Amino acid sequence: MKTIDEYRVIIESEIKKLSFPGGKFSSLYAPIEYALSAGGKRIRPVLTLMAADAFGNDINPAVIPAIGLETFHNFTLLHDDVMDKSDIRRGRQTVHKKYGENSAILSGDTMLTLASQYIAQVGDAILRNVIETFNSMAIKVYEGQQLDMDFEDLDKIATSDYIEMISNKTGALIGACAKIGALIGGASEIDADKMYEFGLQTGIAFQIQDDWLDTFGDSSTFGKTIGGDINNAKKTYLYVSALEHDSQTAKALREAFQIPAGDVRVKAVTRIYEKMGIDESAKKSVNHYSSLALKALNATSLPDDKKEAFRKFAEKLIGRKK
Repeated sequence: MKTIDEYRVIIESEIKKLSFPGGKFSSLYAPIEYALSAGGKRIRPVLTLMAADAFGNDINPAVIPAIGLETFHNFTLLHDDVMDKSDIRRGRQTVHKKYGENSAILSGDTMLTLASQYIAQVGDAILRNVIETFNSMAIKVYEGQQLDMDFEDLDKIATSDYIEMISNKTGALIGACAKIGALIGGASEIDADKMYEFGLQTGIAFQIQDDWLDTFGDSSTFGKTIGGDINNAKKTYLYVSALEHDSQTAKALREAFQIPAGDVRVKAVTRIYEKMGIDESAKKSVNHYSSLALKALNATSLPDDKKEAFRKFAEKLIGRKK
């Protein structure tokens, strides 16, 4: 198997080869090219190629479907940015900020259809399974986004509800990438389902770790300003689990969030999290879901050397500093 960086180079190269119509349709496709050229870690297509390689020793049949899954991921980001009214992503203007909301919505819809076309470029023997896996995942992602939106209007959210939200919004897509890649590689249905579980649990751990990094990470390596979630009053794993503590502590946390956005608010909330031990409990949760991911991986029929490649993938993803 190749290294993660080698898989990433392949994905970047293939994305650059994508050709979109110009002329009278340039205003529809230019935002798509812009969105896909933003870079990023390419976690999802890399995992797809890894799974195809591990089970079939050939990544070529998985390249276009992997790009389809990355296109779908970027479609969700494009629409999320419209809903969240976000102006910046990956250090540059979001699509709706650069091209307008109407263009962002229509180009996003087009990305979804293109993603479906790319993902359908698999052998007939697995086509139905791949499409069903993709469609089931897509519905889960939309349900996760709806929960995330609903949470904005709720005063208190159960930690279990938050886990359900990130399972759908983040975990399901990573799980589908692992499963679809495995199916393309010729994995059995049992192994493909185990790979889905590996991706799902890894995705949950990844999101909790991301929440932790936003408060307790190092801004020089995290890649964005520490405390952004606190200043934006975002309901993260840290926040929802903190509110499950005693009412007096929960009251203090809510009062801290009433402080005007800035360093004072970030420091006040962070101190409360530390006092409550939320930083440590978040780490334990990351370890818990990481363990579930590795349990699923170990249950596959892959040889140990190939399992090790996925362990390194999860370690790099979850143990990252940025």
